[in-house]
Amino acid sequence: MIGSVTVFCGSSDLVEDKYYAAARELGEKLAQRGWRLVYGGGSVGLMGVLSRAVLAHGGHVTGVIPKALLDLGVGERGVSELIVTDGLRDRKAIMDERGDAFVALPGGLGTLEEVLEALTLKQLGYHLKAIAVLDLDGYFNPLWTQIQNGIDIGFIRPEFLDLWYPAPDVDALLRYLESYKPHPYVMKWTRRERGTALEELES
Repeated sequence: MIGSVTVFCGSSDLVEDKYYAAARELGEKLAQRGWRLVYGGGSVGLMGVLSRAVLAHGGHVTGVIPKALLDLGVGERGVSELIVTDGLRDRKAIMDERGDAFVALPGGLGTLEEVLEALTLKQLGYHLKAIAVLDLDGYFNPLWTQIQNGIDIGFIRPEFLDLWYPAPDVDALLRYLESYKPHPYVMKWTRRERGTALEELES
């Protein structure tokens, strides 16, 4: 059962209005469901729009931000709970721990890195949480293609393409979260495969 959702998203103020509109819609609908938002604590870009939308509709927002970014004046101090960390690594650890599911809106390098880390941790069995991205206008298509390329070459197991769900719109994303049933994936490394790989290297 979902109580909190960790959302990764961009901090840029230079993107088209449709991205802010999507963040606003997600924030409103998270609050309507009574799901708490856990996010990166920013006041700018999609981060700020998202958090303010949740608050405007009576929802609870936990912001997690490194002190260095807060000191730059880009932190949202009006959230329900503000956690200030020493750096990015402990920020991500808290966001990972606090959320019952992961969602990503379009964003930059930080957002992509956060999505990939969530996928990697799920692949290795550290969590079984839902991971959904808002694939607005195919924003995440290149990442999907890269993962498929890794599958075709043999670096990634085919079933790991199912670790996440690229949603075409906010409603589809929320339906996925509501219907998600966790199931264990085959670990990337098994004892048998690891032994076989080592034997091949040594032969």
